[in-house]
Amino acid sequence: MNTEQIRQSVREKWLTYYAENRQWLSRLGVWVNCDGQRRPSSGFILATLSVLEPRLAQLLPLVVDLSSNPDRIVMALGLNFNPEDQLDKLATQNDTTSDPKNGSRKLLPAALNAINIQASKIPLKAPAEIDEDCRGSRDRRD
Repeated sequence: MNTEQIRQSVREKWLTYYAENRQWLSRLGVWVNCDGQRRPSSGFILATLSVLEPRLAQLLPLVVDLSSNPDRIVMALGLNFNPEDQLDKLATQNDTTSDPKNGSRKLLPAALNAINIQASKIPLKAPAEIDEDCRGSRDRRD
């Protein structure tokens, strides 16, 4: 099992899921500030990904035995980022690339190509205002 493949897979699946559900997820009260990044809580991310990525669901029992800190697990998976910012970056990259039919490269991962990111820029209602702080990513030892 290649850990980089799993990281890439969970990143793509998380961003795809987030883009598809952006309108309600941005308003859900699961947002935290963790090591300078505003993102949904680790528990929410891990629960979602355990359904979306079967390999991760098989791996999580071992990972939790090594560290029960969900913030550390999310960081180890490379998911400590604001999905809003990532989708905006991908949309910008998509806007600046030329037509793939004319020989240019696609910059979006394959899983995200199916999502019309521009359509997901529908005006959102107010995002969640109250964020929790994640604690323990550096202070707590497992």
